Amino acid sequence: MKIGIVLGTRPEIIKLSSIIRHCISNNINYFVIHTGQHYSYHMDEIFFSELNLPKCKYYLNVGSGNHGKQTGMMMDKIEEILMKERPDVVLVQGDTNTVLAGALAASKLQIKVGHVEAGLRSYDRTMPEELNRITADHLSDYLFCPTEKSAGTALGEGIDKNNVFITGNTIVDAVYQNIEISKSKDDIITKLGLKKEGYILVTAHRPGNVDSKENLEHMIHGVNLIYGKFGLPLIWPIHPRTKKMLEKYNLAAPRGTMIVDPVGFLEFTQLELNAKLIITDSGGVQEEACIMKVPCVTLRENTERTETVDVGANILVGTDPEKMLKGVETMLNKETSWANPFGDGSSGKLIMELLRKSLT
Repeated sequence: MKIGIVLGTRPEIIKLSSIIRHCISNNINYFVIHTGQHYSYHMDEIFFSELNLPKCKYYLNVGSGNHGKQTGMMMDKIEEILMKERPDVVLVQGDTNTVLAGALAASKLQIKVGHVEAGLRSYDRTMPEELNRITADHLSDYLFCPTEKSAGTALGEGIDKNNVFITGNTIVDAVYQNIEISKSKDDIITKLGLKKEGYILVTAHRPGNVDSKENLEHMIHGVNLIYGKFGLPLIWPIHPRTKKMLEKYNLAAPRGTMIVDPVGFLEFTQLELNAKLIITDSGGVQEEACIMKVPCVTLRENTERTETVDVGANILVGTDPEKMLKGVETMLNKETSWANPFGDGSSGKLIMELLRKSLT
């Protein structure tokens, strides 16, 4: 069995880390193609070294660009590698342009495709991620769905039941494994002068939020209201895109907010784990907060991680300042006794066992 793994962003590195580790520990023939969709050191390469993962065999250095151009460049380079390597299956994870390019390139070469984190839907087709995940699911031979709900979504779209597997989410594997790794690293909580459950963690990067001056202004106003009412300091590891837009629109940081450069995954894990509450527009952070039992307020009107809302770990508020304030108040008073809906941390192992039974 030969496995090709295509990734290109921070979440993909994190969520595929347990599969890469399983390949290494079980002497499975594999290779990693990194498209370079995330191309800054802090958003990318640092995660490999921090997570004790070997360097990728192939690095495509595609970088940013319009969706069509970026995806086309990836497909061209991925196809060339796959024709040389001829893996039995190509694994992609999530909903990025990297996922779309990897799934398209492999399927056109008649190479089987496995989609890790399949079946998620926001039902908002203005989001490019929604189009990517739908296409990847319908191209895939193996849909590794994190929950019964996501599997039901795939089956409801007419996908063959023999291609759909409920595996849990590999983010649970990553959180459990990397909490342990993070304990041996520098303590960012002490370094930043924070106290456990004494601050709110903020992240924002989605184009619909940060590229719009109006939405970005609303978000900043909301954070100002939150600080004014609760007095909790806010720590904001700022995404390069968000920093660029703050500068473009000449917007000041919210009151009570410490804006820092992007941190590595292990430091970010520490910030999540010790936060009183998380405000985010990231799908992955919604999951991580749910797993770590940290209340989450999501700056979106919809989410493909609906399970986090169903169990009471998350609330959707968009960028309306008053809704943000009310959402934070609700979640600060929330009991954190919800059940983790994403599995027990053995998803990577289960995925590889399913592939081994199918391919050997």
